[in-house]
Amino acid sequence: MSFNRLIDKIIELKNPTVAGLDPKLEYVPQYIRDKYYEQYGKTLEAAAEALYEYNTGLIDAFCDIVPAVKPQMAYYEMYGWQGVRTFERTVRYAQSKGMYVITDGKRNDIGATMEAYAAGHLGVTDIGGEEVEAFGADALTVNGYLGSDGITPLLKVCAARDKGIFVLVKTSNPSSGELQNLELKGNESVYARMAVMCDEWGKELPGKYGFTGVGAVVGATYPEQLAEIRTEHPSIFFLVPGYGAQGGGAKGLVGAFNKDGLGAVVNSSRAIMCAYKKEGCDERDFAGAARREALRMKDDINSVL
Repeated sequence: MSFNRLIDKIIELKNPTVAGLDPKLEYVPQYIRDKYYEQYGKTLEAAAEALYEYNTGLIDAFCDIVPAVKPQMAYYEMYGWQGVRTFERTVRYAQSKGMYVITDGKRNDIGATMEAYAAGHLGVTDIGGEEVEAFGADALTVNGYLGSDGITPLLKVCAARDKGIFVLVKTSNPSSGELQNLELKGNESVYARMAVMCDEWGKELPGKYGFTGVGAVVGATYPEQLAEIRTEHPSIFFLVPGYGAQGGGAKGLVGAFNKDGLGAVVNSSRAIMCAYKKEGCDERDFAGAARREALRMKDDINSVL
């Protein structure tokens, strides 16, 4: 089961974190941008190449201390097909460095369309009888609010290809409660029902650590809900956004983990990627600053576990 590999890496590195790779061109040091502007002009090609050099520099800096990366598709799609190519290259590069890769795509559809998403992001595509892997990430974030029709196609691919999914349950954004906190019959919230559904879906993908291959996205900005869902659903592995830039702190994360200190991987994106700006150091030390921030985050979270 895919999450076994992620948990193995977390245990090996003693670090339950994931670095989000959500690059905007403005995050990239000017000297890198200028190099590709000179070569390609101010084009999508230049932007995509600059993003790739930035990403690989970051990965090289923290691949021995951070178990996983989470590239968000939107930040690559905004740079056209060239950006999507950089996304694919980034996935391959991170995996070549031994990192687990979570594609943050939040895909959501039913039937044949969801089968296509599953094939593209986690599975293989048939090309004249040959099976070709398009993107090849280890896990994908998905929106489960279309129900089982949007999840079942993914479960088949996950079982066949050793992949995992993280389903949106209680997201970190301020307005998430407008829908997710609404109460159904029996005073059960919408997010609580979604967690129950994740538990049911996950029975098809059992894992050696007691967690299934159907994880849940639960924000660090809602520590009470983190603890509630962990207590009710000990077999769900969490992807926890919202640490750092969105306001979530280490103390609020304790409830996401079990007594063994397992059960979640905590994401930080901008704080790591743009650490050189916060430090005010030379932009050519952007990777060193990212490494220092990744180590700080590791120590911060481990201090409360």
